Amino acid sequence: MAWAVELRGISKAFDITRNPALNLKVKLVGLWNPRYRERRERFWALQNVDLVVRQGEFLALIGPNGSGKSTLLRIMAGVFPPTRGEAFVHGRVAPMIELGVGFHPELTGRENIYLNTSLFRLSGRETDAIYQQILDFSDLGEFIDNPVKNYSTGMYARLGFSVAVHLSADILLVDEVLAVGDARFKQKCIQRMQELRARGCTIVFVSHDTDTVERLSDRACLLVKGTIEADGEPTKVTQRYRELLNVAPSG
Repeated sequence: MAWAVELRGISKAFDITRNPALNLKVKLVGLWNPRYRERRERFWALQNVDLVVRQGEFLALIGPNGSGKSTLLRIMAGVFPPTRGEAFVHGRVAPMIELGVGFHPELTGRENIYLNTSLFRLSGRETDAIYQQILDFSDLGEFIDNPVKNYSTGMYARLGFSVAVHLSADILLVDEVLAVGDARFKQKCIQRMQELRARGCTIVFVSHDTDTVERLSDRACLLVKGTIEADGEPTKVTQRYRELLNVAPSG
């Protein structure tokens, strides 16, 4: 089976400023008192990650908060460049990796649909053809003509996910979309991802819900402190995750 995403030796570092000196007075005090002195540190969110995602595969990324899952997804989406290593993506990517990204707060939901699809090089006529499907899936109803700055977190998720899953992409990247919204919408998201997988779409999603991971994914990858701790059959990987967290299986 051909690959959709290939990551070779991926490492990602962020520079963090400790005790940032916001004014001249604090900077001067810091010359004599180390407590107020500005320091820059380098934090490695990912370290030497090798990962291949096959075409049509449903891969779940799991791990504790701060383990590098979202950073890895953003590298796949091309949002973050790796500090070291190489990332190769084969196919058209539809990312749902952060609430509100790509939305203009002053524009309505309707206007943001056209804005987002244009970023994926869809013409106005092509967007017209899928607009009603996006609207129906989002369940936003009359709120679609309100500025998105007035949307709740759940409404943001509905609109963003609805656009992403109607772009006819080869690869869908989803970051914790099931963590927001009501139970009915979560079930719609799950059903839609299953439909896309049946059509051959490659899906990589981040989740803390091990039951959902076991039910949906073909394969799971456990990240801990920026490295791959386990990779393979979902139930075995989630069991390893529970062992790390010292949590018994549900049910």
